[in-house]
Amino acid sequence: MTRDRNSIALKLQDDIFLNDVLQTSANSTLGVTFNDATTFNLTANASITVDNYVYEDGGKQNAALFDVTRGTVAFVAAAVAKTGDMKISTPSATLGIRGTTGLVEVPEGAAAGGANNVAIKLYPDADGSVGRIEVNDRAGARLGFLTQGASGFTIRPGAGGRFAASPLVISPQQALRDQGIVRQVHAAQSVGRQIVTQRRIQRLQNPNRNNPARQPGGPRQNGLPQQPGSPQQPNRTGERQLQRPGLQQPPNAPGVLRPGLRNRPALQKPRPALPALKLRNEKR
Repeated sequence: MTRDRNSIALKLQDDIFLNDVLQTSANSTLGVTFNDATTFNLTANASITVDNYVYEDGGKQNAALFDVTRGTVAFVAAAVAKTGDMKISTPSATLGIRGTTGLVEVPEGAAAGGANNVAIKLYPDADGSVGRIEVNDRAGARLGFLTQGASGFTIRPGAGGRFAASPLVISPQQALRDQGIVRQVHAAQSVGRQIVTQRRIQRLQNPNRNNPARQPGGPRQNGLPQQPGSPQQPNRTGERQLQRPGLQQPPNAPGVLRPGLRNRPALQKPRPALPALKLRNEKR
């Protein structure tokens, strides 16, 4: 992970801060669960940025924005998508997530405005239900929407610098690979829910000890702990701290993440350049 241009090796149950960049190396994967149970699974060489996250139990103004800048990232949406506004941005499109499971592929070069195409896929949730992904360009113009499981779009450059969404034909080999990644994100969500519930119980039993606003690092911003050293901003009443179970395992490992299994986190060491967000990670 990168925070304020510093590389940090994440551990199980570490907190995530607003604007943190979550990254994996060539030898690791990462599972991330938020307080509303929204979960991401980053495969090898993937990167996302937490641009915004506001969540309150029963709230009507919940919102989240995650920026996928590189690699293959699966997600399963939860309460924020159902009670508020959840978006995922890519170099060429912005996705409105309406309670579903999906997969985003951002190839090398796409983040720099290259010709490599971004792929967006919709898959069924763990219970078999299928939600909806609304696909817009970066300016907000509607490109299309996905409502059927195992369907997708390729976002291609069009005339006048605009982008267009073309139906994506998912081959049997791609579908088999995608199903494995989706199973991992569903399993990561199951583990993450348990940890989030445990932390919530701890806060209720001992609010003074577990209140992030009383701990070093300053107050929270947009429902997330504020980055150390950043300007202080007032707390929003009722917002909860973001928690992150650091579920990591080598790619192509047999089986999937299951409750009770503890995975060794990957050590992440940065290359000098930012904002390219390319790190060289070493697995312990």
